[in-house]
Amino acid sequence: MGKLWSGRFQKETDRLVDDFHSSIPFDKRLYKFDIEGSIAHAKMLAKCEIITIEESKEIVQGLQEVLKDIEDGNVDFSIEAEDIHMNVEQLLTAKIGSLGKKLHTGRSRNDQVALDMHMYVKEEAKEVLQYLRKLQETLLSLAEKHINTVMPGYTHMQRAQPVTFAHHLLAYFEMFDRDVERVQDCYKRADVMPLGAGALAGTTFPLDREFVATELGFGAAAKNSLDAVSDRDFVIEFISCASLIMMHLSRFCEEIILWSTAEFDFIELDDSYSTGSSMMPQKKNPDVAELIRGKSGRVFGSLQGMLTTLKGLPLAYNKDMQEDKEPLFDAADTVKKSLLVFRPMLATMKVKENTMARAAGKGFTNATDMADYLVNMGLAFREAHEVVGKIVLYCIENNKDLENTTLEEYKQFSSVIESDIYNFISVDKCVSARKIYGGPAPETVKECISQKREKLSKNEVL
Repeated sequence: MGKLWSGRFQKETDRLVDDFHSSIPFDKRLYKFDIEGSIAHAKMLAKCEIITIEESKEIVQGLQEVLKDIEDGNVDFSIEAEDIHMNVEQLLTAKIGSLGKKLHTGRSRNDQVALDMHMYVKEEAKEVLQYLRKLQETLLSLAEKHINTVMPGYTHMQRAQPVTFAHHLLAYFEMFDRDVERVQDCYKRADVMPLGAGALAGTTFPLDREFVATELGFGAAAKNSLDAVSDRDFVIEFISCASLIMMHLSRFCEEIILWSTAEFDFIELDDSYSTGSSMMPQKKNPDVAELIRGKSGRVFGSLQGMLTTLKGLPLAYNKDMQEDKEPLFDAADTVKKSLLVFRPMLATMKVKENTMARAAGKGFTNATDMADYLVNMGLAFREAHEVVGKIVLYCIENNKDLENTTLEEYKQFSSVIESDIYNFISVDKCVSARKIYGGPAPETVKECISQKREKLSKNEVL
């Protein structure tokens, strides 16, 4: 069968060009959206009396049969037909005859592919949101179990102040909550229907674009035909959202990898989410976390690739834009697979509460609280900071902790220190005293979890 655009050409395209030019090996995954869009277009053509109702019904029936054939695995897509749009049209024409050629009335592949891409991003956004919400629910469940599990908080990878494991987990909840908001916002940009823009300048046929938008569940029709066919901002935005999600997952995985080392020994990953070594029989490797960390770079590459592809394109459609699909598809697949495997890995890991608590008691994580104590006793903070710094140095030189330094030793540095200092600098007190909004005190964290659960229950996925 000849090309659907071959009328003005006298020679066949070279086979190398067919292979290089064709996008069907990867855009075939858009078949459902392409057929759904074509069904809505056929209905609209009848509504506007461009084709008859009978013709529309026959086209719709034929498209539904093509959809079933594809889903049943009975279709071999053609490289010569170039893309999913021409493949579907050829399959339809083979099924219902020349009537199938009327389907493309008032339509271009330019606005057709834009429609498919908008529909694809909308569906992927919904799926990613579902995965994010499930992960947030897992984080809350895990946090509830560890409201009183004390661990060291870090800055510069040095022990800094004691917090709770629940508080640490809720920091990631906030990250993923921002991801949810970004994906929801991205959905708004994808929820614009481009069909009717034609190749770039619309059409002379009296199309009802609002009807098609409603039929396909879009919030609005694109306002400018040139922008409608050339816009891929929503693709970049989706990959950007995916990149931020992967960055957050990668940060979390980095901590899980560190925590599972013998040096930290804070957690142990479940056997079902770990692997071993072909040589060293003792090894238990956090390969899932490492793979997610590694795959983040792949999604970042998709984002950079899309920005580079689009940065120099004049209006309106250019063939370069065919390069939007593979990075989008790969980014969507990667972020979903990463979220899918990360959640149960997190849910099944063993938390070593005693090890965390012992670590929180080391490294002078209560030094800031000692400085606060001195401020309460009347010293200026900068003076208190210097006094405690000297006490810490004394402890280091004499192999002591703040807790086992005697009152007499303390008084060498400040006469205002009294015996109540020991209660003030106990690790549990250091955590429980931080009741400020957003702080790690167990009662504050418990209230925070309750609020987040309520928010999750009310926040419906798109």
